[in-house]
Amino acid sequence: MARIFVSSVVDAPADAVWSAIRDFNGLPSWHPAVASSEIRDGRPSSEVGCVRVLTLGDGGRVVETLLELSDVKRSVTYDILESPLGVEGYVATLSVTPVTDGDRSFVQWTAEFEPAEGQDAAERAEFIGTNVFQAGFDALKAKLAG
Repeated sequence: MARIFVSSVVDAPADAVWSAIRDFNGLPSWHPAVASSEIRDGRPSSEVGCVRVLTLGDGGRVVETLLELSDVKRSVTYDILESPLGVEGYVATLSVTPVTDGDRSFVQWTAEFEPAEGQDAAERAEFIGTNVFQAGFDALKAKLAG
């Protein structure tokens, strides 16, 4: 089992950061790799079990299921049903914690997965950690700055 852990500090209050990432259908509003998102079957994007279909900027498609959404923990957990990422059994959690020194936020994105056949686990983890998680954090910082 491969594991990814990426964290960062965002110079914005936790409530503002959580508001930006809470909407399971809202990834295109802050992640640069995601061109569009659609929730299947017209279900609410906050309903556990809803499925989103992400269209990436390069035309790739990622299908994910919302497994948990907690306003108390400020966290969202989801799995990947299909994607071009070369992973299987992928489950990830994105969470926000207040940093009281300066009213900032600690964000972390974690995932566990098995590499798809013919894929290298370390290579997949590095790619996702850099191009999905860190790229998302960088964009989130830019969106919420000032």
